[in-house]
Amino acid sequence: MTTPAAGGSAPIVVTEAVGDGSVRLVRFNRPEARNAFNFALYDAVTDAITDAAVSSEVHVVVLTGTGSAFSAGQDLKEMAQLVTGEATPEAAKGFRGLLDAVQSFEKPLLAAVNGVGVGLGFTLLAHCDLVFMADDARLRVPFAELGVPPEAASSFLFPRTMGWQRAAHVLFTGSWMGASEAVDAGIALAHYPAESLLEETLAVAATIAAAPVEAVMASKRLLLATRVPDVTAARDREDAAFVELLGSAATLAALERFGTK
Repeated sequence: MTTPAAGGSAPIVVTEAVGDGSVRLVRFNRPEARNAFNFALYDAVTDAITDAAVSSEVHVVVLTGTGSAFSAGQDLKEMAQLVTGEATPEAAKGFRGLLDAVQSFEKPLLAAVNGVGVGLGFTLLAHCDLVFMADDARLRVPFAELGVPPEAASSFLFPRTMGWQRAAHVLFTGSWMGASEAVDAGIALAHYPAESLLEETLAVAATIAAAPVEAVMASKRLLLATRVPDVTAARDREDAAFVELLGSAATLAALERFGTK
């Protein structure tokens, strides 16, 4: 299954049944934009995850990117449209829809981080059950630099995963985190040479998929039960902070500065 881009060009998301079909590979496919999430990509990935959730054939989902990036995060052109009012906040429902789908996904969700992950390309990983990175992959969340608050419940999930001080450093400074540091911080489980990353990730996915899916899903539901209420509350707080900052002179100036880099 693939989701075509506008105008009949290359599909914006490529999905592939791996092995006996119990593992579904979902590949972000906007390499010309470093797989940045525009409205179309949000919806396409949401559809892929939702489809996998209800498919009896799919036991595990693996996320990865095409080209040199996992994802550059939010498409800044579309973010600027939200800030200036050219697009309404309702146009951002794709972002909320994706997080809703990921947050409630009751099957194992793995990530093969093939390159840079910026913004949502980083925060999305905190919602994955297992993360594997290429040796040269790097992660960054430039929220403060952009004049916006944390997103995707990262204000809760980052401290929970990597500890308060490391999370504060990541969120306040926007500094890069390499693969080794991501493993040390608990964001990733392991890192591999780029050429073997996907193979290693799919091997783990196949091992999980071989177990009775009902038992694995029961485990996932129990894990989710310990954090979903806190994730939902954190997202609500972050959304309120974003609306408060939306359109401010500081945010507009920050976006302009960032866009000229």
